[in-house]
Amino acid sequence: MKFGLAIFFQYNSAMATYTIKPLTDLDLEVFRKLASGYTSQEKYLVGKSETTGLSAITLELQTLKAPYIKQWEHDADLLEFYQSVLEQKLSLGCYLGSRLVGIAIAEKRDWNDSLWVWEFHIEPGYRYQGMGSQMMTQLAALAQKAGCRVIVCETQNTNVPAIRFYRKNGFEIGGVDLSYYTNQDMTDFEVAIFMKRYLPASRK
Repeated sequence: MKFGLAIFFQYNSAMATYTIKPLTDLDLEVFRKLASGYTSQEKYLVGKSETTGLSAITLELQTLKAPYIKQWEHDADLLEFYQSVLEQKLSLGCYLGSRLVGIAIAEKRDWNDSLWVWEFHIEPGYRYQGMGSQMMTQLAALAQKAGCRVIVCETQNTNVPAIRFYRKNGFEIGGVDLSYYTNQDMTDFEVAIFMKRYLPASRK
């Protein structure tokens, strides 16, 4: 199933004029630059308590003594998968002229009418200018037009800047998976946090 964005959106920030339009192609080196990783001065300490009558998962924000630095590696196989996702026409690119400085790679999951965001990134030098928020606004419009009831973004308890960005743009924590990556996520790795933005009734 394919959906289309009828027009392009052009915005002026304090530093540049940028255009948000459908993302139809992605170069591996450009993608690696955009999705290189993150640095956080904070993390959410994840706790779990469980009794017969009550089970609870808690997230407590803590300042780190040293920044948490995460670097991602991406290969051609992942890019090939994302190229197939782009065929749904629910992904967006943010451009300065012909230069791609932001991406939102998203896929509709028909079984539960959700828009799953695989990648959402702004090039570091162009953050905090409103590009990310404008992209998310247009992504929500696309999702609603496609009949989605919710947008889902996966992040980690160590990526506090991303969690703050999502909350600023209408998301809330909709799920926590204590073993999404490994069986030792709570003690030795990262805990997956699923941010969700619930959408109004579809206007298809």
